Amino acid sequence: MLELFTAATPNGWKVAITLEELGVPYQVRPIRLSAGEQKEAWYQALNPNGRIPTLVDHEAGDFVVFESGAIQLYLAERFGQLLGFTQQERSRCTQWLMFQMSAVGPMMGQAAVFLRYAPEKIPYAIERYQRETRRLFEVLNRRLHESEYLAGAYSIADIACWSWVHTHAFVEVGVEGLPDLQRWLGQIAARPAVQRGIKVPEAVDLTQVKPETLAERRKLLS
Repeated sequence: MLELFTAATPNGWKVAITLEELGVPYQVRPIRLSAGEQKEAWYQALNPNGRIPTLVDHEAGDFVVFESGAIQLYLAERFGQLLGFTQQERSRCTQWLMFQMSAVGPMMGQAAVFLRYAPEKIPYAIERYQRETRRLFEVLNRRLHESEYLAGAYSIADIACWSWVHTHAFVEVGVEGLPDLQRWLGQIAARPAVQRGIKVPEAVDLTQVKPETLAERRKLLS
């Protein structure tokens, strides 16, 4: 059995959607981020970085995988789907997965921090990360003008990027003037497995930041 330790964040959705697309059974163990559960010793024994998600493959001797992109690669290789079959196909998929891990996620994450959570508004930081996020969206749009999906066929690269990009309103970066990106966003959002995956472990609306929870959210940045 596969056991997924996760929370309702873009990185968490990446793995939940991948599991749903693969159609394999798995158990969910929600991690209470606001309570700091990800920092507890038992969890850091699984994930030394104290972040979500983490996957434990009990059928493979309780093998543990952390880092969302690494989990996606592990699952795609284990079940022979969503990665491509030739060396070139697998490389193209990995390139776009790394693009999300190294660029889209970090830039959107910093945009969210400075826009939503920072106790002091720093216009330069907000504008810098919003501008870079928009540039990355333009990179995706150019690729999607050439290809229906990022790696040619639908893959974990699409899942990874979509899980972040579809939250663009949260960081107040628009997708106007990017028709191929808009097409791709809607196309993936309509997939039944995606609709199930973004409800794991529970459905949330990231655009709703209640004032009373702001202090708790700031704690997650430490």
